[in-house]
Amino acid sequence: MSDVTSAVDDADDFADLHEYTALEQWQLLQNGQISPVELTEAYLERIEAMNDTLGALVTVTGDAALERARYVETSVPKSVPLWGLPFADKDLWNRAGVPTGFGSRAMTGFIPDTDDDQVAQLDAAGGISLGKTSVPEFGLPSYTESLVGPPARTPWDLSRNAGGSSGGAAAAVAAGLLPFAPGTDGGGSIRIPAAACGLVGLKPGRGLVPDGSGLGTPEGLIVTGPIARTTADAALLLEGLVARRSDGSIDHRYAVRAPGGDGPFLSAAVRGELDDGTKRFQIGVMTSSAWDAEYGPIELSPEASAALDVAVAALDRLGHGIEETALPLDSGYAPAFRDIWQGGAATLPLTDEQLPLADPLTQWLVEQGRALPAGRVMESLRVLRRFERDVITRFAGFDAVLTPAVAMTPRPNGWYDRLDPELNFEQQCRYTPFTSMVNVAGLPAITVPVYQTEATPDAPAGLPMGVQLIGRPGGERTLLALSAQLERVIRWRFRRPPLW
Repeated sequence: MSDVTSAVDDADDFADLHEYTALEQWQLLQNGQISPVELTEAYLERIEAMNDTLGALVTVTGDAALERARYVETSVPKSVPLWGLPFADKDLWNRAGVPTGFGSRAMTGFIPDTDDDQVAQLDAAGGISLGKTSVPEFGLPSYTESLVGPPARTPWDLSRNAGGSSGGAAAAVAAGLLPFAPGTDGGGSIRIPAAACGLVGLKPGRGLVPDGSGLGTPEGLIVTGPIARTTADAALLLEGLVARRSDGSIDHRYAVRAPGGDGPFLSAAVRGELDDGTKRFQIGVMTSSAWDAEYGPIELSPEASAALDVAVAALDRLGHGIEETALPLDSGYAPAFRDIWQGGAATLPLTDEQLPLADPLTQWLVEQGRALPAGRVMESLRVLRRFERDVITRFAGFDAVLTPAVAMTPRPNGWYDRLDPELNFEQQCRYTPFTSMVNVAGLPAITVPVYQTEATPDAPAGLPMGVQLIGRPGGERTLLALSAQLERVIRWRFRRPPLW
């Protein structure tokens, strides 16, 4: 706990609370140096000043947040993992009495009367919701632009998109509007915006987070995980997502998790044990992707290659074993994944009258999905399950596999073709070729910022570029350790975007 303690002990005042990491804020709360109400007020003021520029939150529930903060302060035990810490719900989740827009004109005016499980989980962990973070329509694209509001912008360059689908969450964290934020990831939706905004984004393995396990659908793609400025902050939020605590214990409702992969993340973060500096791992380095058979070898931008080189060099200096690896070309992956993505869209609650209100990409996905024969969907599921086995077998010799996080710099707002859905889908795959395969395989993965591009007039501080580390089943602690080591060597946590 020494790093956290020294940080808070050296503080003269707490006028700029957003400058502290989430873990440091947690320590301030635990020590009684600040209150949940004071912290909530500080973030609400920052949101009011900056949110219109970023497009990060679509709904701000200030009065409800302050009421909740007062309740946490007086009636919730400090032993719960997120006691007094603000966050915001992703606008794909229902919170009773708060509009859920799903990024869609078709859902305008929808106000749920019950909480989704993820919302109840974060409340049980002692968190304080400040509102809803912006999303693309129904969370389907890997960029956050919609027909209902402004795009979510990366605070490193406001002309560029924060990624998706958790783009609003990432923009808010990167600009200091939230200490951390939960996201969901069905094909990269945590890791992509984390990369675009210079953050740590952890996609847990299938089955780790009870209220976002990936086990509720046949394809098993979507899981819930943290977006944060530091590895320790990600571990802190992950513990809040994993543990529904009334007695301080971790909830073990699912038996599918690999042994040893489920924490406790918070205590390790507080004691500085995520990175003890002694463990050495065998790491595979990979630049091939599951989309290569469909689109040819995916081209990496110089910036993506530079980020990978920085990470390889850092991990080599740390003493880890480095070995190149590759995926075999699999001509079945791309059509099977497209079928499943379209099949999932077909289940959206859109009537024939509502569908024309949707974005052209959503309309295309829904219409194609509704037309898919059941037999073809089942065959595509079998193809992806085979791919899952092949990937896990291919990666079995490594503690982690390193890839670029994305293949290009953060994409400009308006870069994706909004009128040609098939071209749009290809553009997304070319920008994010390394993420969806991890969801299909059910493995944990973490995006870590490691490199800043050269300055430009629009991005005077340069742009963030990250790498992705893919773990074994149950390997979240290994990924957190490697992320913490890269963080220690590269010292990214001390870098700030221009809009801070």
